[in-house]
Amino acid sequence: MSEKTFRIVMYPWLAIGHLTSFLHISNKLAERGHRIFLILPLNTQSKLQQFNLHPNLITFNPITVPQVENLPNGTETTSDVPFPLYKNLRHAMDLTKPAITHLLQELEPDFVLFDFAHWLPAVARSLGIKSIYYCTISPAAVGYLVREESSADAFVEPPPGFPSRGIFKLYRHEARAIERINNEMEFENSINFVQRMLIAAGECDAIGFKSCREMEGTYCEFLEKKFKKPIILAGPVLHKAPISTLDEKWASWLSRFEARSVIYCAFGSEARLEKGQFQELLLGLELTGLPFFAALKPPRGVETVEEALPRGFADRTLGRGVVHGGWVQQQLMLSHPSVGCFVTHCGSGSLSEAMVNECRLVLIPHAGDQIINARLMAGDLKVGVEVERGDEDGLFSKEGVMKAVKLVMEGDCEVGKEIGENHAKWRDFLLGEGLEDSYIDGFIDNLLGLL
Repeated sequence: MSEKTFRIVMYPWLAIGHLTSFLHISNKLAERGHRIFLILPLNTQSKLQQFNLHPNLITFNPITVPQVENLPNGTETTSDVPFPLYKNLRHAMDLTKPAITHLLQELEPDFVLFDFAHWLPAVARSLGIKSIYYCTISPAAVGYLVREESSADAFVEPPPGFPSRGIFKLYRHEARAIERINNEMEFENSINFVQRMLIAAGECDAIGFKSCREMEGTYCEFLEKKFKKPIILAGPVLHKAPISTLDEKWASWLSRFEARSVIYCAFGSEARLEKGQFQELLLGLELTGLPFFAALKPPRGVETVEEALPRGFADRTLGRGVVHGGWVQQQLMLSHPSVGCFVTHCGSGSLSEAMVNECRLVLIPHAGDQIINARLMAGDLKVGVEVERGDEDGLFSKEGVMKAVKLVMEGDCEVGKEIGENHAKWRDFLLGEGLEDSYIDGFIDNLLGLL
């Protein structure tokens, strides 16, 4: 590994999941003495401060998010606005270009890592700085989703040359959603969303991922040919479990149940289901007959989870079911000895946490790259079961949820046995001694090779 230390600027997309992902790789680089400058909105700093493990080397550089039409005052991240306004927030981020240019001139870094700011590579090049398009989604997801197609039907099948073609076929409702997102024009911009991503990939000096070649090597090779750029991998980038202990209230509740018998269900910090699907999910958990803990946002159009519960549900599940609308310590929940199943929306952060714990995976992807994550987990790595949905409407049923949970939790059936063995294999691999260090060292050596 190189003994040279770098100065690195990070400018992630203004979403908590992206900001935390960039902070996790910052921690790994700072462990080796590299100086990191993470650019993020002023009032968001306090939310991430606890995850900065090296405050002497990782500096938070605040920016003010410019006011843009239809963005509420004080908007800083995607958690502050509904999905249709994300393009307005991307425009606000584009308006920070002069401030970011000035900051790069002032800091004189060796590298800048970014994702949605497609204009950053050109700015960096003009200042003699190398740019890395650091993707918070998987190589498989980038390979499948980041392409120009004019019809939804084209997204049902993978692009030509894509590995594992049969595994990754999309439902029609998923293909329509991807086509709509990709081809939506950016706010006050002459490009659409996928063109933003293609410019970022085409203009940067290298593309980086939180991934391992042992797991996604064929997809990395596909991207290297597609973009004609080095693909540099940081490995699993496992963030250390919180020093704190699980809240006594939840620890006490979980401890009442047998080992690996509890279902933990969570859909991340932003995903909100329609009320009907919210209720089908809970009824499916009820039908399993197993204890469950569901940490879910209230469904769309509803203020609290309590008012959205199915009729009679609270009484029927009293003592063995919890539906919680607030924040929970997910890493600590997943590592609790009583938790045996994780019903997840397939966000990359949640899957990373799940893969290093012993809970079986039930997959209900919500949107975007989560769809490809689900196919990768269920079809390629075979570490989980995806809940069946309608091809056209995308709806799942309570019976479908129950069936998927039963398949993964019943260790004596063929599916459950295979999933348990594969999950154990990949968990042992990811936690293997020296794996993470070797990947981070390799990532740094690849950076050095770009200079």
